[in-house]
Amino acid sequence: MDRGPTGTKTPISFVGEPCFAFVPFPLPPNPPLVWNASLHRLAQQAGVAIGRLSGVTGQLPDAQLFLYSYIRKEAVLSSQIEGTQSSLSELLLFENRAAVGVPLDDVTEVSNYAAAMEHGLKRLGEGFPLSLRLLKEVHGVLLSKGRGSEKQPGEFRTSQNWIGGSRPGNALFVPPPPDHVLECMGALELFLHNHEIPSLIRTGLAHAQFETIHPFLDGNGRIGRLLVTLLLCHDGVLAQPLLYLSLFFKTHRHTYYELLQRVRTHGDWESWLDFFLQGIEETANQAAATASRLLQVFQTDRARLHALGRRGASALKLHDVLQKLPVVTVPRLVEKFGFTAPTANSALAVLVEQGIVRETTGNRRNRVFAYTEYLRTLNEGLE
Repeated sequence: MDRGPTGTKTPISFVGEPCFAFVPFPLPPNPPLVWNASLHRLAQQAGVAIGRLSGVTGQLPDAQLFLYSYIRKEAVLSSQIEGTQSSLSELLLFENRAAVGVPLDDVTEVSNYAAAMEHGLKRLGEGFPLSLRLLKEVHGVLLSKGRGSEKQPGEFRTSQNWIGGSRPGNALFVPPPPDHVLECMGALELFLHNHEIPSLIRTGLAHAQFETIHPFLDGNGRIGRLLVTLLLCHDGVLAQPLLYLSLFFKTHRHTYYELLQRVRTHGDWESWLDFFLQGIEETANQAAATASRLLQVFQTDRARLHALGRRGASALKLHDVLQKLPVVTVPRLVEKFGFTAPTANSALAVLVEQGIVRETTGNRRNRVFAYTEYLRTLNEGLE
């Protein structure tokens, strides 16, 4: 539907060059959404896919084990969109205080994103409301150290930003001037709690509006993608925070940016929501398939270790750790998980012998062990 522009152009001056910034109208859309057959069908299919994901993850021995690594997969994907080179294995090595093969700023940025996600989810779990304060807290963690730490972490911007180009005058899009940001975000905060609009639809609208406002100097893409998961968890749509759209947005990057811009210029919310709901369905189905494969891997490997009898006892204990942390070192196992060095080495030897774990460095000292099939399954989409 073509509603015309969904905001007003406000004149600004940047280093003496006159140009215009876009200030969006508050949500919900006006005129209201047209609930055509496509939107109804896609919303229903997305809801079914989320239900399937909840059913599969409910079969895991401990969904929190899967959650630890899955959040880190999302951190890698979301940061790759911003240009970082860190892989999932390198992030896990970094968290084990082992050497990585990418610039430290890259892996620090990804680690910050995982910490920001976990902070937001923890706060929601404690009953803290989904609010501007929470988004600023999450942003503060995201930019707490490394690249971007000088760009007002935890605060809305007080200067003009833009998307594409070298300055606002030649930019692809110029978000609201800084003195409009708080008003725009205040209206968005009210909309987040407008339960007259179904959660999936409200989430799609809110994500697009957040990206249009671009309220921070840095990190808007990552916070905007995280907002999707936070809102669906807040509304109880997701039983576990295992739905992240970064891979879908990365795969369809051109369409993503084109449809966001068409919302601003033509008010075509329906085309954007069709795309967004397709992303929800596809991503939920992928997450459910990944969880099913991992459940099968866990069951197969544990059966193999049980068959070893007493020799497999310490390896089974270590396998419990590997389900949460698929890259380990002996010092980390001793420090964090109560193993003695001889027990850890003995258990790792059994796991290597059984082909469950692989030593990745080739070194005699400072060795790093990876749960091979777990990482292979989780790495799908990260290449």
